[in-house]
Amino acid sequence: MNLILFEEYELGKALPRRDERTVHLLKVLRKKPGDSFDAGVLGGQRGTGIIEKINLDGSLLYSLRLFEDPPPRVPLRMAVGFPRPIQLRRLLRDLSSLGVSEVDLIGTDLGDKNYRNTNLLNDGGARSALMEGAMQSRDSTIPGLALWPRLDDWLGERPWEKGQGRRSPALLAAADNLRPEGSLARLSFMRRQAVLAVGPERGWSDRERDILEKAGFLRLSLGERALRTETACVAAAVLIMEKIGELR
Repeated sequence: MNLILFEEYELGKALPRRDERTVHLLKVLRKKPGDSFDAGVLGGQRGTGIIEKINLDGSLLYSLRLFEDPPPRVPLRMAVGFPRPIQLRRLLRDLSSLGVSEVDLIGTDLGDKNYRNTNLLNDGGARSALMEGAMQSRDSTIPGLALWPRLDDWLGERPWEKGQGRRSPALLAAADNLRPEGSLARLSFMRRQAVLAVGPERGWSDRERDILEKAGFLRLSLGERALRTETACVAAAVLIMEKIGELR
Protein backbone atom coordinates (compact mmCIF):
# COMPACT_ATOMS: atom_id res chain seq x y z
CA MET A 1 0.00 0.00 0.00
CA ASN A 2 1.45 3.34 -1.05
CA LEU A 3 -1.47 5.24 0.49
CA ILE A 4 -3.56 4.22 3.50
CA LEU A 5 -7.13 4.98 2.50
CA PHE A 6 -10.02 5.52 4.93
CA GLU A 7 -13.74 5.81 4.40
CA GLU A 8 -15.70 8.66 5.95
CA TYR A 9 -17.52 6.42 8.45
CA GLU A 10 -14.19 5.18 9.82
CA LEU A 11 -12.85 8.58 10.81
CA GLY A 12 -12.44 8.97 14.55
CA LYS A 13 -12.54 5.22 15.12
CA ALA A 14 -9.64 2.91 15.88
CA LEU A 15 -8.42 0.59 13.14
CA PRO A 16 -8.95 -3.03 14.30
CA ARG A 17 -5.87 -5.16 14.95
CA ARG A 18 -6.62 -7.54 12.10
CA ASP A 19 -7.44 -4.83 9.56
CA GLU A 20 -5.03 -5.17 6.61
CA ARG A 21 -4.10 -1.49 6.94
CA THR A 22 -3.12 -1.98 10.58
CA VAL A 23 -1.08 -5.05 9.67
CA HIS A 24 0.62 -3.16 6.85
CA LEU A 25 1.50 -0.17 9.03
CA LEU A 26 2.76 -2.13 12.03
CA LYS A 27 4.15 -5.35 10.55
CA VAL A 28 5.28 -4.35 7.06
CA LEU A 29 6.26 -0.70 7.49
CA ARG A 30 7.11 -1.19 11.19
CA LYS A 31 5.53 2.10 12.17
CA LYS A 32 5.34 3.15 15.83
CA PRO A 33 3.37 5.78 17.76
CA GLY A 34 4.38 9.21 16.51
CA ASP A 35 5.36 7.96 13.04
CA SER A 36 3.69 9.37 9.93
CA PHE A 37 2.33 7.68 6.82
CA ASP A 38 0.70 8.72 3.53
CA ALA A 39 -3.07 8.78 3.92
CA GLY A 40 -6.30 9.83 2.26
CA VAL A 41 -10.07 9.75 2.63
CA LEU A 42 -12.06 7.95 -0.05
CA GLY A 43 -13.54 10.57 -2.35
CA GLY A 44 -11.64 13.33 -0.56
CA GLN A 45 -8.16 14.70 -0.11
CA ARG A 46 -4.77 13.10 0.54
CA GLY A 47 -2.12 14.02 3.06
CA THR A 48 -0.42 12.63 6.14
CA GLY A 49 -1.55 10.32 8.90
CA ILE A 50 0.03 10.06 12.34
CA ILE A 51 -0.10 6.97 14.55
CA GLU A 52 -1.27 8.36 17.90
CA LYS A 53 -1.51 5.17 19.95
CA ILE A 54 -1.53 1.38 19.75
CA ASN A 55 -4.19 0.10 22.14
CA LEU A 56 -3.78 -2.95 24.36
CA ASP A 57 -6.10 -4.91 22.08
CA GLY A 58 -3.82 -4.16 19.12
CA SER A 59 -6.11 -1.61 17.50
CA LEU A 60 -4.58 1.59 16.21
CA LEU A 61 -5.53 5.22 16.88
CA TYR A 62 -4.51 7.78 14.27
CA SER A 63 -5.00 11.39 13.18
CA LEU A 64 -5.07 12.83 9.67
CA ARG A 65 -3.80 16.04 8.12
CA LEU A 66 -5.23 16.25 4.59
CA PHE A 67 -4.24 19.04 2.22
CA GLU A 68 -3.86 17.71 -1.33
CA ASP A 69 -6.43 16.91 -4.01
CA PRO A 70 -6.15 13.51 -5.74
CA PRO A 71 -5.14 13.29 -9.40
CA PRO A 72 -8.05 13.42 -11.87
CA ARG A 73 -9.18 10.05 -13.08
CA VAL A 74 -8.49 9.14 -16.69
CA PRO A 75 -11.43 9.91 -19.04
CA LEU A 76 -11.68 6.25 -20.03
CA ARG A 77 -14.78 4.13 -19.50
CA MET A 78 -14.29 0.37 -19.79
CA ALA A 79 -16.91 -2.26 -20.48
CA VAL A 80 -15.81 -5.82 -19.75
CA GLY A 81 -17.53 -9.11 -20.46
CA PHE A 82 -17.88 -10.85 -17.07
CA PRO A 83 -14.56 -12.61 -16.39
CA ARG A 84 -13.95 -15.62 -14.19
CA PRO A 85 -14.54 -14.68 -10.53
CA ILE A 86 -10.92 -15.48 -9.69
CA GLN A 87 -9.86 -12.87 -12.28
CA LEU A 88 -12.43 -10.23 -11.37
CA ARG A 89 -10.78 -9.03 -8.18
CA ARG A 90 -7.41 -8.59 -9.90
CA LEU A 91 -9.06 -6.88 -12.85
CA LEU A 92 -10.90 -4.34 -10.70
CA ARG A 93 -7.76 -3.65 -8.70
CA ASP A 94 -5.65 -3.06 -11.80
CA LEU A 95 -8.20 -0.86 -13.61
CA SER A 96 -8.58 1.23 -10.48
CA SER A 97 -4.81 1.57 -10.21
CA LEU A 98 -4.58 2.72 -13.85
CA GLY A 99 -7.04 5.52 -13.11
CA VAL A 100 -9.97 4.31 -15.27
CA SER A 101 -13.03 6.45 -14.50
CA GLU A 102 -15.85 3.90 -14.95
CA VAL A 103 -16.03 0.10 -15.14
CA ASP A 104 -19.10 -1.62 -16.60
CA LEU A 105 -19.40 -5.40 -16.18
CA ILE A 106 -21.52 -6.78 -19.01
CA GLY A 107 -23.26 -10.04 -19.82
CA THR A 108 -22.28 -11.32 -23.27
CA ASP A 109 -23.43 -14.02 -25.68
CA LEU A 110 -20.37 -16.24 -25.26
CA GLY A 111 -19.57 -15.49 -21.62
CA ASP A 112 -20.32 -18.01 -18.89
CA LYS A 113 -23.56 -16.91 -17.22
CA ASN A 114 -22.44 -18.38 -13.87
CA TYR A 115 -19.66 -15.81 -13.61
CA ARG A 116 -22.24 -13.13 -12.82
CA ASN A 117 -23.20 -14.89 -9.58
CA THR A 118 -19.90 -14.17 -7.83
CA ASN A 119 -20.20 -13.07 -4.21
CA LEU A 120 -17.54 -10.44 -4.88
CA LEU A 121 -20.28 -8.13 -6.15
CA ASN A 122 -22.40 -8.51 -3.03
CA ASP A 123 -20.03 -8.89 -0.09
CA GLY A 124 -17.98 -5.72 -0.52
CA GLY A 125 -15.13 -7.55 -2.23
CA ALA A 126 -15.44 -5.53 -5.45
CA ARG A 127 -15.25 -2.23 -3.57
CA SER A 128 -12.31 -3.53 -1.58
CA ALA A 129 -10.48 -4.43 -4.81
CA LEU A 130 -11.11 -0.95 -6.23
CA MET A 131 -9.77 0.62 -3.04
CA GLU A 132 -6.71 -1.63 -3.16
CA GLY A 133 -5.93 -0.34 -6.63
CA ALA A 134 -6.41 3.26 -5.51
CA MET A 135 -4.04 2.80 -2.56
CA GLN A 136 -1.43 1.28 -4.84
CA SER A 137 -1.53 4.32 -7.14
CA ARG A 138 -1.68 6.92 -4.33
CA ASP A 139 -5.23 7.91 -5.23
CA SER A 140 -8.17 8.65 -2.96
CA THR A 141 -10.83 8.03 -5.62
CA ILE A 142 -12.09 4.83 -7.21
CA PRO A 143 -13.87 4.10 -10.50
CA GLY A 144 -17.63 3.91 -10.72
CA LEU A 145 -18.81 0.30 -11.05
CA ALA A 146 -22.02 -0.77 -12.82
CA LEU A 147 -23.54 -4.09 -13.89
CA TRP A 148 -25.36 -4.61 -17.19
CA PRO A 149 -27.24 -7.83 -18.02
CA ARG A 150 -26.47 -7.64 -21.77
CA LEU A 151 -24.26 -5.75 -24.20
CA ASP A 152 -27.47 -4.68 -25.96
CA ASP A 153 -28.66 -2.85 -22.83
CA TRP A 154 -25.35 -1.03 -22.43
CA LEU A 155 -25.23 0.04 -26.06
CA GLY A 156 -28.89 1.09 -25.93
CA GLU A 157 -28.40 3.28 -22.86
CA ARG A 158 -25.02 4.71 -24.03
CA PRO A 159 -24.11 5.74 -20.45
CA TRP A 160 -20.93 7.48 -21.64
CA GLU A 161 -23.05 10.20 -23.26
CA LYS A 162 -24.85 11.19 -20.06
CA GLY A 163 -23.69 14.57 -18.81
CA GLN A 164 -21.44 14.95 -21.83
CA GLY A 165 -22.73 18.42 -22.71
CA ARG A 166 -20.64 20.07 -25.40
CA ARG A 167 -17.61 17.86 -24.95
CA SER A 168 -16.16 16.31 -28.11
CA PRO A 169 -17.39 12.79 -28.94
CA ALA A 170 -15.54 9.95 -27.26
CA LEU A 171 -13.35 7.47 -29.10
CA LEU A 172 -15.39 4.23 -29.21
CA ALA A 173 -13.32 1.05 -29.51
CA ALA A 174 -13.88 -2.67 -29.00
CA ALA A 175 -11.01 -5.11 -28.66
CA ASP A 176 -11.44 -7.88 -31.25
CA ASN A 177 -8.59 -10.18 -32.26
CA LEU A 178 -10.72 -12.50 -34.43
CA ARG A 179 -12.40 -10.13 -36.92
CA PRO A 180 -10.69 -6.76 -36.40
CA GLU A 181 -11.07 -3.73 -38.64
CA GLY A 182 -7.64 -2.44 -37.70
CA SER A 183 -5.00 -2.37 -34.97
CA LEU A 184 -5.38 -0.54 -31.67
CA ALA A 185 -1.63 0.08 -31.59
CA ARG A 186 -1.73 1.79 -35.00
CA LEU A 187 -4.65 4.04 -34.20
CA SER A 188 -3.30 7.51 -34.92
CA PHE A 189 -5.96 10.07 -34.00
CA MET A 190 -6.59 11.35 -30.51
CA ARG A 191 -9.70 12.26 -28.53
CA ARG A 192 -9.99 13.64 -25.03
CA GLN A 193 -12.04 10.72 -23.77
CA ALA A 194 -12.61 7.11 -24.75
CA VAL A 195 -14.92 4.15 -24.26
CA LEU A 196 -13.33 0.72 -24.56
CA ALA A 197 -15.21 -2.59 -24.69
CA VAL A 198 -13.43 -5.89 -24.03
CA GLY A 199 -15.30 -9.14 -24.44
CA PRO A 200 -15.01 -12.37 -22.44
CA GLU A 201 -12.21 -14.85 -23.11
CA ARG A 202 -14.28 -16.52 -25.85
CA GLY A 203 -14.64 -13.15 -27.54
CA TRP A 204 -17.61 -11.43 -29.17
CA SER A 205 -20.32 -13.25 -31.09
CA ASP A 206 -20.97 -12.20 -34.69
CA ARG A 207 -24.24 -10.67 -33.50
CA GLU A 208 -22.39 -8.56 -30.95
CA ARG A 209 -19.85 -7.45 -33.54
CA ASP A 210 -22.72 -6.20 -35.68
CA ILE A 211 -24.37 -4.19 -32.90
CA LEU A 212 -21.03 -2.76 -31.77
CA GLU A 213 -20.39 -1.58 -35.32
CA LYS A 214 -23.88 -0.07 -35.58
CA ALA A 215 -23.25 1.76 -32.29
CA GLY A 216 -20.14 3.39 -33.75
CA PHE A 217 -17.44 1.18 -32.20
CA LEU A 218 -14.23 0.41 -34.06
CA ARG A 219 -13.24 -3.25 -33.70
CA LEU A 220 -9.48 -3.20 -33.16
CA SER A 221 -6.90 -5.92 -32.66
CA LEU A 222 -4.42 -6.31 -29.82
CA GLY A 223 -2.33 -8.74 -31.86
CA GLU A 224 -2.60 -12.37 -32.90
CA ARG A 225 -2.48 -13.93 -29.45
CA ALA A 226 -5.55 -14.90 -27.45
CA LEU A 227 -5.28 -13.09 -24.10
CA ARG A 228 -6.92 -13.56 -20.74
CA THR A 229 -9.60 -10.96 -20.11
CA GLU A 230 -7.59 -9.21 -17.40
CA THR A 231 -4.47 -9.09 -19.59
CA ALA A 232 -6.41 -7.76 -22.58
CA CYS A 233 -8.05 -5.09 -20.43
CA VAL A 234 -4.78 -3.74 -19.02
CA ALA A 235 -3.00 -3.85 -22.40
CA ALA A 236 -5.88 -2.16 -24.22
CA ALA A 237 -6.36 0.44 -21.49
CA VAL A 238 -2.71 1.49 -21.63
CA LEU A 239 -2.82 1.77 -25.44
CA ILE A 240 -6.00 3.88 -25.30
CA MET A 241 -4.54 6.08 -22.57
CA GLU A 242 -1.62 6.84 -24.87
CA LYS A 243 -4.01 7.72 -27.71
CA ILE A 244 -5.94 10.22 -25.61
CA GLY A 245 -2.77 11.81 -24.26
CA GLU A 246 -2.89 10.50 -20.69
CA LEU A 247 0.66 9.08 -20.68
CA ARG A 248 2.43 12.26 -21.77
